[in-house]
Amino acid sequence: MASTKRYFGLDWVVCLILAIIPITSIICGIITRIQRGHILGAILNFILFPIFYIIDLITMIVSKDITVLA
Repeated sequence: MASTKRYFGLDWVVCLILAIIPITSIICGIITRIQRGHILGAILNFILFPIFYIIDLITMIVSKDITVLA
C-alpha cells in the first residue's frame, strides 16, 4: 500500500465508505486531525460536525483525502 494521508492509511474506497456514514466520518475526522497535530481542527470538527461532515465528504471524493484543517 502506498504512503497516504487518508483515514489511517486505508484504501480510498474504504475511506469513502467511512466518510459517507455520518458517525464514522465524525470519529475518523477527529482522530485523523489529532494524529496530524491539528488540535484546533479536531475541536472544530467536534463542535461543528454537520459542516465538517459535508466538507470531509466532498474533499474525500474530490481529492481522496480530508484537507480542510487537517
